[in-house]
Amino acid sequence: MNRIFSVIPLFLLAACAGPKEPLVVKQFTLRDQEQDRRGDPMIAMEKARRLHGAISLEERRKKLGQYYTLAWNDSANSGQGAPKLVFQYQQGATGSRVKRMTTNFPATSVNGTAEFAVIGDDYFKGGKVLAWKAILLRGDREIASQQSYLWR
Repeated sequence: MNRIFSVIPLFLLAACAGPKEPLVVKQFTLRDQEQDRRGDPMIAMEKARRLHGAISLEERRKKLGQYYTLAWNDSANSGQGAPKLVFQYQQGATGSRVKRMTTNFPATSVNGTAEFAVIGDDYFKGGKVLAWKAILLRGDREIASQQSYLWR
């Protein structure tokens, strides 16, 4: 019996450990402005969070589009230099043109999150995002990357 109780703290410590993957991408598409209270409460809450602060219909329209939340972890601190997240994407109406957004972090950072959004006029004129690639860099060295199925 004592043997079982001595193993339990190990499982608890393992559960508290941070994410094992160095880069995780979460996607959310905000398609309309209506509050659907009959659907999934998690989606309704995410929708309400994205539309928070937008009062007029025009302000709410500017928040429609696609959101990408990137969480990264470089606890091994595998290199010198400041970490940087690069998000590359292609949209339906822009042909093969690759657009790029970046976020820099302090050199001492070992983890963090960043949000990239293709919303408003960029979303309505450029079309929906068809393919994307997220890259975690430290200095000039690539630490990790994730990409959509359609990325070339």
